[in-house]
Amino acid sequence: MNLTAITREVSPNISRCELSYHAREPIDVEKAVTQHHAYEDCLRESGVRVVPLPAERDLPDSVFVEDAAVVLDEVAVIPIMGAESRRPETRTIAEAVQQYRPLKLLTEPARLDGGDVLRAGRKIFVGLTKRTIRAAIDQLQEIAHPHGYEVHAVEVTNILHLKSACSYVRENTILLNRHFIDAQLFAGFELIDVPIDEPGAANVLAVNGRVIVPASFPKTAALLRTRGFDVAIVDVSELQKAEAGVTCCSLIV
Repeated sequence: MNLTAITREVSPNISRCELSYHAREPIDVEKAVTQHHAYEDCLRESGVRVVPLPAERDLPDSVFVEDAAVVLDEVAVIPIMGAESRRPETRTIAEAVQQYRPLKLLTEPARLDGGDVLRAGRKIFVGLTKRTIRAAIDQLQEIAHPHGYEVHAVEVTNILHLKSACSYVRENTILLNRHFIDAQLFAGFELIDVPIDEPGAANVLAVNGRVIVPASFPKTAALLRTRGFDVAIVDVSELQKAEAGVTCCSLIV
């Protein structure tokens, strides 16, 4: 499959990022930029065309482009993001995405982050979190249902986004941490549990038959390899200080 990844350069002010569950730590911006470039190189090595956007100096979280759109095969949905400081990010993301998909915009009072949206075939799971509310899920259902999608709400606890708790890694298979979500909602899927001492490892990025895993989760990488996955490792330690995962740094279209 010919995939394109929209990315955005790291803001020089990433240290002023929004945080919900992590304690604030100093972020080495230069190292974060280097790690982000290596992440883009990993995407290219995985057969993905990378379209990088310039950094947004005044938007500290803007490297996390996944939160600013939900891309389906037929349409892209531009949300009103949960954190007010991040809402201006959607302008340039919408301009980039509209080259690939027609756009639909969520309207008030909807609040949604793309990191709360997990697509598994024709099923779309949407996390109810600090950043995403029921009104947004209802609007997404209205947009997606005519294209044959089922939209399901998922209660998420003690973690930022749904995709911090689970990832779709191949057909009918989900990697998850069931301490953050009710695994029964994924009945019918093969479920792979992350190691108990790597609770944040459920966020991985599956592209073109490869699974990209952060270097901080070696046990999860080894587990996936034993299950027959082609695993690539990337170091995103500085970005993780901003509550990042590997899915949020690209928007796959």
